[in-house]
Amino acid sequence: MKKRLLIIFGIFAILAAFAGLFAYNHFFREEPAPYFASAEEHFLYGSIGTEAEQGIPYWIWLVLPRVFPDHLPRPGGYAALGLIGGDGHEMPIGLSKVTVGFPRVGINCAMCHTASVRARATDPPKIYPAGPSHQTGEQEYLRFLFDCASDPRFTADTLMAEIARNVRLSTIDSMLYRFVIIPQTRRALLQLKDRDSWMMRNPDWGRGRIDPFNPVKFTTLKQPVDQTIGNSDMVPLWNLKAHQGYAYHWDGLNDTLKEVVLSSAIGDGATIKWVDRDNRRWDATDPKEMSSLRRIQNYIETVAPPKYPFAIDNALVAEGAQVFASECASCHAFGGNRTGTIVPATEVGTDTHRLEMWTPASAAAYNAYGEGYAWKFSHFKSTHGYVSVPLDGTWLRGPYLHNGSVPNLAALLEPVDQRPTKFWRGYDVFDQAGVGFVSSGPDAEKVGTLFETSRPGNSNAGHTYGVTLSAASKRALVEFLKTL
Repeated sequence: MKKRLLIIFGIFAILAAFAGLFAYNHFFREEPAPYFASAEEHFLYGSIGTEAEQGIPYWIWLVLPRVFPDHLPRPGGYAALGLIGGDGHEMPIGLSKVTVGFPRVGINCAMCHTASVRARATDPPKIYPAGPSHQTGEQEYLRFLFDCASDPRFTADTLMAEIARNVRLSTIDSMLYRFVIIPQTRRALLQLKDRDSWMMRNPDWGRGRIDPFNPVKFTTLKQPVDQTIGNSDMVPLWNLKAHQGYAYHWDGLNDTLKEVVLSSAIGDGATIKWVDRDNRRWDATDPKEMSSLRRIQNYIETVAPPKYPFAIDNALVAEGAQVFASECASCHAFGGNRTGTIVPATEVGTDTHRLEMWTPASAAAYNAYGEGYAWKFSHFKSTHGYVSVPLDGTWLRGPYLHNGSVPNLAALLEPVDQRPTKFWRGYDVFDQAGVGFVSSGPDAEKVGTLFETSRPGNSNAGHTYGVTLSAASKRALVEFLKTL
């Protein structure tokens, strides 16, 4: 009997070992992320570690627009959500593909930080990496995934039939997709939808905007779900070496670039385990061995702000330079005595919802996050104002103000009661006269999302500097700002 029990135990141990090996190989085995020799391509398509916990199974992700076109705002697949296709690349800009047991799709920095610009509707788009993604509907992307998972058509039969049009899965993989991966993906998306239900009571982000810190606050940092609104415009990430010593994010909640980069990856879904492993390679010099996030930091420190691509009136620029020096340089020129500092909200007068969102308790929780790890955060804080940013590449920063509530530079120089109260965000045809993007008319309405300044968090008040200038001085100033 004893011998039989040992044999049975041995058989079970072998079966358990095989089961564990099978589970590891098909669900947890992480293959190296694709390597991109170009730093720019790494920024656009490389992994920041979001695939393991937040990634969507690739074959499911691929077929969703074909199965559920009715959940998209218009025809066009993921492009209908403002995602940009890159020539010669499998994935859209801002999405990475990594195998963790099976191929998974995660988001990366370029989802929020790459801009598309056209001179005319008939032109192909010009892509500007590290620019603010004014055309991307990140919340629309999330809601599309949620809507698909909530649809009764999200079944193994439906999805497997569509997947079969692209790939012939092995028998084992077919069974895993049918009985495990598809049902689990649906459950995970519905759980995420329930977790993020607080979004439903807040104004929509709209194209080119995101609430970047409430999701972190409520989940990663375990802060109580509150009524705050953190909706903000996307920020540019170019030339950050020249910004050294300045505060980062709209409200200056951190002044250390490495912490900003690491915490941004965590906010997008990277795990502590992945960040810790990545941080251990931070000082490697060979790009193939270097930390993924260090490569990204190196890139955004050095990538130059794009030059204005259209015609400029140089005579007017010379006049505008004088206006800028007297009216704007102290806050917005490199070396200005207030550039990169936090201007109190009581002075600048812009919408305060973003400030109310990032509480002292949230900052303290983030500083305690990662306790025991070499990269532990220590520079997060809650502020009472907004950063007076240098205006390099300002022509591509529209819409303007921290919440993107003013469509172009010309409107920003007008008194508050003369600024547009409704406009459309997300159309990538450039407005050369106002310096921003075309924000009205049928094409802008077809592509974009409506922005209304009457909604909470969307106020276009404040920053009234320059509104009393003459019309001629305003024109000259706008012309000069094109050159920065």
